Amino acid sequence: MVTIDETAPAVVRLSIVIDAPLATVWDVHTDIAAWPSWNADIDAARPDGPPAVGSSFRWETHGMDITSTVYELVPGERIVWGGPSAGITGIHVWTFEQTGGQVTVRTEESWSGAPVEAAADELRTALHQSLVSWLAHLKARAERAV
Repeated sequence: MVTIDETAPAVVRLSIVIDAPLATVWDVHTDIAAWPSWNADIDAARPDGPPAVGSSFRWETHGMDITSTVYELVPGERIVWGGPSAGITGIHVWTFEQTGGQVTVRTEESWSGAPVEAAADELRTALHQSLVSWLAHLKARAERAV
């Protein structure tokens, strides 16, 4: 099982409860090409194909052009991706758990590398804000779909 880098200077863990079926939440989250249509923080997203272990996707957010590789995929339960961008190595773990008619989405992400070591507090705050926003956008889109 792939995990975040617990020793990284920036580690953020968050969760949200979404009032939608698991299949809906999973489909919204893993339709990478559609991210810009519901997540205002993502300017572009271009997957090489459907998410699969070893597949990659390019996306642009907050002025960064990122290529992420899918490290782990358990459909309906877990997706992990990561990669380097601008000297930062990110690892992003997403888990999905259905309880009744709701889904708890948990996200944890680590950032390491020289830029993070040089500005750990600032970048940890930026990462936290971006994940709060991502979860809110995901919740709004998935609940709108029901």
